[in-house]
Amino acid sequence: MAISARWTALGVLATGSLMTVLDGSIVTVAMPAIATDLGFAPPALSWVVNAYLIAFGSLLLLAGRLGDLLGRTWMFLAGTAVFTAASLLAGAATTPAMLIAARFLQGAGSAMAVAVSLGILVTLFTRPAERATAIAVFSFTGAAGAAVGQVLGGVLTDALNWHWIFLINLPIGLATVLLGRRTLPADRGLGLRSGADVAGALLVTAGLVVAIYAVASSGGVARMLGLLAVAAALLAGFAVRQATARTPLVPPRVLRAPGVAVANLVQILTLAACFAFQVLVTLYLQNVLGYDALHTGLAMLPAAVAIGAVSLGLAARLNARFGERRMLLVGLVLLFGTLALLVRLPVHANYVVDVLPVMLLASGFGLVLPALATLAMSGARPDDAGLVSGVFNTTQQIGMALGVAVLSTLAAARTDGLLAAGRPAADALTGGYRLAFAVGAGLVAVAFVVALTLLRPSAPRTTTALRTDPNDLEQPIALRTV
Repeated sequence: MAISARWTALGVLATGSLMTVLDGSIVTVAMPAIATDLGFAPPALSWVVNAYLIAFGSLLLLAGRLGDLLGRTWMFLAGTAVFTAASLLAGAATTPAMLIAARFLQGAGSAMAVAVSLGILVTLFTRPAERATAIAVFSFTGAAGAAVGQVLGGVLTDALNWHWIFLINLPIGLATVLLGRRTLPADRGLGLRSGADVAGALLVTAGLVVAIYAVASSGGVARMLGLLAVAAALLAGFAVRQATARTPLVPPRVLRAPGVAVANLVQILTLAACFAFQVLVTLYLQNVLGYDALHTGLAMLPAAVAIGAVSLGLAARLNARFGERRMLLVGLVLLFGTLALLVRLPVHANYVVDVLPVMLLASGFGLVLPALATLAMSGARPDDAGLVSGVFNTTQQIGMALGVAVLSTLAAARTDGLLAAGRPAADALTGGYRLAFAVGAGLVAVAFVVALTLLRPSAPRTTTALRTDPNDLEQPIALRTV
């Protein structure tokens, strides 16, 4: 494939990813308008977010494997088409049930498209420098897209109405499908007979649905723990199935590949802290400092700009020169500093002095995510690339869901305790957020220790050579050291 065609294909993949990431955050600032217009009962309103999260997070692994079997390009285009059609349904929703159903379909389409995106990317870009740049561009859409979504959601809701936060996906989605048909590589899947582990798929999908439902819905600690126990039993059954099945959904070799398991563990810990950082800082700006939705999005924008500047402008060159492991460690140090600064947030904060430095330090995420993506995909065989991509995206969703659930619960419990002790509401809220940020800093510290001790140093770029035998499926996609 010509160089220009490959970079156009990267643009298609990044645009598809950006749509799904934006849709996960763009809806949050429009929630009050949606509730008023459609008459949502307060307990049901959270399902505008939860329906998307449950479908997206639980179907990623299955979609990744089906992409390997049916064709990754086909899966990406089909997922984008489903997402686009569901966006039209969401934009036209006139009842709560219609919107929730549309959001579930959006999540399913997102899972189909996102699960295979990295798998397509690593087959398009095989040279180390090009792959590093491509992964940096792709990672930027995930790292900064959520913050951009908050700004865009506020603008569209204020200037037009909440329907347009979904309808804006229609031209983008159609253009992505049409351009993708022309530029993405035509790949043939292995066929369903090569690995359609139906029982394993049902077990892991059910386990992830129950786990994400447990942490995404409200119903008390006891109920959440009970659901998590059910999820653990289902996932344990899945693990047993993978060890005994003739064609397992996740072959054990996938997790034994160099760096895959460790990179995904580091990602869970990091995303748990960083996504909760985004959510809780947003709540702090609104509930303590009194910002409205639009000004909150604008206040978060410097973080998106900083992350974008690092991931697009520096990450690829730094990874090429110093190796992904070193840059991952540097990024984790910056993120630890971000959360450590948040621990001292005052009740009456000055944005420039107290908040802006935090947003700029968040640029460390622009180093962390490209490095993790490269490390997680580096040991994947060509026929497993879609599955490894699905695993990587699944652990992203697990980390984000667990982080928000656990840290928000800790913050709420601390706030309730301070209120019971007679502290003013603003003081109590700030105290709760500070505790959550401290725990988040601890999670990042653990991620740093895991990466430092378990990840092997990256091989120098000058000592690698391209795979010469395209039929050698035992050789990983990443370049071998000579």
